[in-house]
Amino acid sequence: MANSHEKQAAAERAARDKVASAGLVVIKIGSSLLTDPDAGTAHGNIRHWCGEIVAELNQGRRILLVSSGAVAEGVARLDWRRPPSDLPNLQAAAAVGQMGLVGAYESAFAEHGRHTALVLLTHEDLADRRRYLNARTTLNRLLDLGVVPVVNENDTVATDEIRFGDNDTLAALVASLLAADALIVLTDVDGVHKADPRIDPQAARIAYAEAGDPSLDAGAGSGGELGRGGMVTKIEAARIAARSGAHTLVTDGRRSGVLSDVFGGRSVGTLLAAGVEPLVARKRWIAGQQRPKGELVLDAGAAMALRDRGVSLLPVGVADVRGEFSRGALVRCVNATGELIAQGLVNYSSAETLKIRGAASSDIRSRLGYVLEPELMHRDNLVLV
Repeated sequence: MANSHEKQAAAERAARDKVASAGLVVIKIGSSLLTDPDAGTAHGNIRHWCGEIVAELNQGRRILLVSSGAVAEGVARLDWRRPPSDLPNLQAAAAVGQMGLVGAYESAFAEHGRHTALVLLTHEDLADRRRYLNARTTLNRLLDLGVVPVVNENDTVATDEIRFGDNDTLAALVASLLAADALIVLTDVDGVHKADPRIDPQAARIAYAEAGDPSLDAGAGSGGELGRGGMVTKIEAARIAARSGAHTLVTDGRRSGVLSDVFGGRSVGTLLAAGVEPLVARKRWIAGQQRPKGELVLDAGAAMALRDRGVSLLPVGVADVRGEFSRGALVRCVNATGELIAQGLVNYSSAETLKIRGAASSDIRSRLGYVLEPELMHRDNLVLV
């Protein structure tokens, strides 16, 4: 028993150290923390968290926010007594409230000399591979520029079929999209408990668990009036994030200095650990795909370089293109005799690839008029078979 406890403690320590050293982090702030019963948006809370986030940005971290609260702000602005339940009114409230919410973040970050950007996504944006890659490129560029992206669901156009349903899920998908090191979920409780603390106030907090542990579900409760999630969605979000190797920390956002505690490696909240590293998880996904959209025929030099040196695939090494595919599609790489060398995700469509095949990366712009990426297929998105 003691040995098992020591292993658990060592695993938690290693996971918390990884979160503490995280370079790219997605932080999700829930509706319960952002809502003021009278004003709609809790501006003081937002200024407080933005100050904590800027302190971490100044340490060299890259941070993206996923924020709830648009519906609550819209309800207040429209002077409605309670949140609507029908989709058209929810969408209307979100559209009105988004103005105040993003304005609050913009003002709070501006006090520290930081720019923000509003990014609205739907499930379709992350399900369609081309839009997925476009979203990733945009978010990464914003982070490169030192801008803090504030992401929310595009409630105005989302329907029941495509909406995320809660921003916990959206945050996890964004963490996967960017291969983030960690997902931090700030809520109004101090983590996942062995039972729902709103029913059993004495329920013990779970400090550490594997995200896939089924016993976690016992502590899941329902969401509040202004939020669509609950602890159940946070656990499911952790499981989504874990597939791409990101650890998830669920903790009490009302705690003063909460981010300092998290990035200081202190034992706060519940740490839901991933079982694989990000690159391993992504490559496993690529390797498991059985329906490639096309083929790239490589010359002998490119085939040897991929096999022997594990490099990215450049346009110069492609002799022919087979099939029709879009940017981000899964394609096979074969040699001149049709032998399968690798498969992976391409940065250019089949039509674009036909125009740049055999060309040096420096010639992509002259052939296409633009450059998306210098590689045709990055080694991180390529698996030898």
